[in-house]
Amino acid sequence: MSDEPDIDTSTIAETVNYLIWKAAEPDGEVTYHLELGATTLHFFPEEWEEFRELIRSIG
Repeated sequence: MSDEPDIDTSTIAETVNYLIWKAAEPDGEVTYHLELGATTLHFFPEEWEEFRELIRSIG
């Protein structure tokens, strides 16, 4: 049995090549993850909101 705590994850959006998911960390922090092929970007909630605003502005 592992000493690693379970992290609750959920998929927000997914395509064939990309994935956005969030994780509820054991310490209560929520993090957001954007997988772009072999690259993953990690965001704290305030960074995630800023990133979403940035994407909306190019729409």
